Amino acid sequence: MLTSYAEDELLFSAIRAGATGYVLKQVGSGELIRAIEASGRGEATLDPSMTQTVLDEVRRSIKKEEAVAFVELTTKERRVLALVAEGHTNRDIASELFLSEGTVRNYVSSIFSKLGLANRAEAAAYAIRHNLKEHLM
Repeated sequence: MLTSYAEDELLFSAIRAGATGYVLKQVGSGELIRAIEASGRGEATLDPSMTQTVLDEVRRSIKKEEAVAFVELTTKERRVLALVAEGHTNRDIASELFLSEGTVRNYVSSIFSKLGLANRAEAAAYAIRHNLKEHLM
């Protein structure tokens, strides 16, 4: 897309519509030719002035996705999951959070059920992949 508009919404609308490039009209003729050739090869081209906008949006999207990953868990379940992800046993978690081992087992089962996980290894991987530590209260 060749445009004179350096507006975020237009950029993202163009990307959603399938644009492989977004170049502002004030680009030099040599850069424009390179952008067109790159687009013809299926390569993505982005005007350098728009790069920060794209990076900021990607970061916001990742944060939103991470937050959604734990929305069904209570604050206590998030804390238990964080300790599971660190490799703590139910006994360790019970001691740290001043709970009984049975209560911790119930929390762990609830976490598995809510997140569709089968075991502690999956739970640990899920917590790390979705950056749980950023979502602890």
